[in-house]
Amino acid sequence: EKFFLSTIPNQLQATSTMAVVDTLSTHSPDEEYLGQRVQTNWTADKTAMELSANFAASMTAIEKTIQHRNTNPQLRNRNGAGVLPYELLIPSSHPGRTARGVPNSISI
Repeated sequence: EKFFLSTIPNQLQATSTMAVVDTLSTHSPDEEYLGQRVQTNWTADKTAMELSANFAASMTAIEKTIQHRNTNPQLRNRNGAGVLPYELLIPSSHPGRTARGVPNSISI
């Protein structure tokens, strides 16, 4: 029992860890997600712009597919009492802790 109690962090350590996890898992209001470009003048190359637009369209289609599967009653692993919808890799998100959204890049 003493060994087990010695492995539990004290209140300061637990609070610090919780604060860091909360900070790192919160989406900022100006965050860009995979397939999104806030600045349209990032390149002058027309081919790159077309490919980026196609990729963004693919990300939108993937998000719609995930949302459709989440609402499909035929998929028992996605619907029913106590079953949460799959949102982990939905490409977009809103600010805050959402457990969804794939950021364009990360920095810690």
